[in-house]
Amino acid sequence: MGHDDTVPSWLRSAAGWSWRLLLVVAAVALIFYATAQVQLVFVAVFLALVITSVLRPVTDVYARVMPRGLATALALLSALLFIAGLLTYVISSVAGQWEALAGEFTDGIDQIFDFLENGPLPVTITADDVNGWIENGRQWITEHGGDIASQAAASAGSVFEAFAAIALAIFCTVFFLARGKDMWTWFLNQLPARSRDSWKVAGGAGWYTFSGYARGTVIIAIIDGILAGILLAVLGVPLAAPLAVLVFIGAFIPIIGAPLAMIVAAVVALAADGVVTALIVTVGIALIGQFEGHILQPLIMGAQVSLHPVVVAISVTAGTLIAGILGAVVSVPLVAVAWSVFTRLRHKDPPMEEEVPTAKEIALGDVTPRTAPPAAED
Repeated sequence: MGHDDTVPSWLRSAAGWSWRLLLVVAAVALIFYATAQVQLVFVAVFLALVITSVLRPVTDVYARVMPRGLATALALLSALLFIAGLLTYVISSVAGQWEALAGEFTDGIDQIFDFLENGPLPVTITADDVNGWIENGRQWITEHGGDIASQAAASAGSVFEAFAAIALAIFCTVFFLARGKDMWTWFLNQLPARSRDSWKVAGGAGWYTFSGYARGTVIIAIIDGILAGILLAVLGVPLAAPLAVLVFIGAFIPIIGAPLAMIVAAVVALAADGVVTALIVTVGIALIGQFEGHILQPLIMGAQVSLHPVVVAISVTAGTLIAGILGAVVSVPLVAVAWSVFTRLRHKDPPMEEEVPTAKEIALGDVTPRTAPPAAED
């Protein structure tokens, strides 16, 4: 009742799925719009969840011998001391090698220009061409000085927002570490009793995946940075410590972060020590990336984050198009959490026993329906 028999059944089914999909797309778009309006809060809470997932095991260890509040404070202090020590080491390394690197960089640039001007390449670039480009750049800066100043003023506001997001993240982290379980219990008690089991399953699966991804990413980033620092130090590349930190930071951006860090390290090696060292650095960091993808990630993350590389690539690309670098960073953990929750809540049918025919077999009609196996005789 209520439908026209003249409309094909496939069209009615397609129409039913269409309006449901439109509602889902509208709901997702509304979520993205609302998040964009409070982006600072979203970034702060996301950062707080990342810090909480990393420091939660440390806090639990401290809490065995001291009150939970004191354990939370000690865990945060340990993290701040680690970051401060890392920054101090990087700054001292830059200050100690900057003067030598400046001279080597100038010599490397001269070698590159000499190769471009007198090398075997079909295109030659002379010093006059370079001077012309520099002059054009100087004129452009002179003409657009007002725009640059306005952008700098806008950046000052962005810096203030960044500090505000960090302060809010630390504030939330304190409560997540100290009273996170109590806060989750309070939230569940606000829901109807019939919905609590589903929320407990979804929340547990989501947090297990998110915390595993966050902790795994931090551990892998640290290992990547250490391996890159050892490689650069052995090769004698200047600023090995800052470049290792850059590799560490790049590991937090899936797909594109590590290659970008590799390019920067290779350019510094090329400017300082020549083409051979730059090639060795490129190959070495590429091997570190293969070691990460094929050994570290399966070993450290395991089944907590089971996304196909195609899904990761699409998620990073879509996140970058929607929200830039922020989208590239948060897209993979959000997709991993969504998939984990979906797999825990859905009712999965048993897999197919027959082999899926190829597209050619389907198109040519060579597919033979597989009959059910005969019943066992008594």
